[in-house]
Amino acid sequence: MSILIQEQHPQRLLLRISIAMFIAYLAIGLPLGILPLYVHQQLGLSDVLVGIAIGAQFITTLLTRSTAGRLADNHGARRTALSGMACCAASGVATLAAALMPSDSVYLAFSLLIIGRILLGVGESLLLTGNLTWGMGLAGEGLAGKVMSWNGMATYGAMAVGAPLGLALYRSQGMATTAGLMLLLPLIALLVDRGVPAVEAHAGKRQPLSTIWVRIWRPGLGLMLQGIGFSVLSVFITLYFNQFGWSYAGFALTAFGAAFIAVRLMLGNLPDKFGGIKVAQYSLLVECAGLLLICLAVNPLMALAGAALTGCGCSLIFPSLGVEVVRRVPPEARGTALGGYSAFQDLAYGVTGPLAGILSSFAGYRSVFFLAAGCAFVGMLLVKIGLQRGKNQSNYATCHQRHKKTAK
Repeated sequence: MSILIQEQHPQRLLLRISIAMFIAYLAIGLPLGILPLYVHQQLGLSDVLVGIAIGAQFITTLLTRSTAGRLADNHGARRTALSGMACCAASGVATLAAALMPSDSVYLAFSLLIIGRILLGVGESLLLTGNLTWGMGLAGEGLAGKVMSWNGMATYGAMAVGAPLGLALYRSQGMATTAGLMLLLPLIALLVDRGVPAVEAHAGKRQPLSTIWVRIWRPGLGLMLQGIGFSVLSVFITLYFNQFGWSYAGFALTAFGAAFIAVRLMLGNLPDKFGGIKVAQYSLLVECAGLLLICLAVNPLMALAGAALTGCGCSLIFPSLGVEVVRRVPPEARGTALGGYSAFQDLAYGVTGPLAGILSSFAGYRSVFFLAAGCAFVGMLLVKIGLQRGKNQSNYATCHQRHKKTAK
């Protein structure tokens, strides 16, 4: 298998699975901008149920991250990623069934929609964890940062394209057409990945997530506080624009995604040059500024600028803190560690939707963006204090062990 990988340039293989990731993730990006409209306006349900519909996917992803990591470590990363694509396609089937329900079957349609969101959550968990582990096996641990960056560009790029595309389809063709595309895209991604070789699982004793928790919780906490901002943006930006009668709501996630990708392309070497902890600190501060700009916006252009600035801030946080995770665990536990690390982001996504929905019911949509900005600022402080302290302790322990070996 290693000979087969050597015959094909590793970075070409990485590009190929990243393209497949982009196509599959379009099925996740398509409903982001339209679910609030579909649940709130077409089904006539509350903002809290909007948050539950969005959050159901992220909660499911959170609960299945550890399982996805173990599958990638024990049974192969390629198999895990492809299984995720199949689950995403099944989600499209359930969403299509919801869209075809008669108008008087509101709660049946909502139930089918939730089933689709749960399947999408399982699919995302398997797809992202599997693809990250697969990419590192194909490209090598030395390119771990590039693997995370390319996967990040694929996922957020898909959300940036998927949001306005989903809105355009929804307004012109309806929910059923959008759901049909959600079914088709993961199947196309499966074809793109066809022929890309699997990677051998690393030998060694398998470690449950609980044993490596102490190594990943600090970077995971920083990632979680960053994820609150994106969750609020994805769930409430369309309703926020509609409240003021503003146009271009679908382009808010496009502005976010375009800025996200631009920073990855132009400044992706910053974590290696200045250190992941320092880059994460400044990134969280930029995210905070972007969310405050949305909160204080008086016109749609100001809100779009805030979305773009938020994308700039979010761009380098996952790879900056993720490289720290990879360095702290043995290769045979890499999938489990990445699954656990990613689960912190899922926790932010899953919890933020319903809680922010409750907050918006009492204090309006501006309040949720202000709350997200505060979380990003707290994240900056925690990364600066807690993660730096953990790094210093880790360095001290490593030096102490080397000293003992030298003394012997």
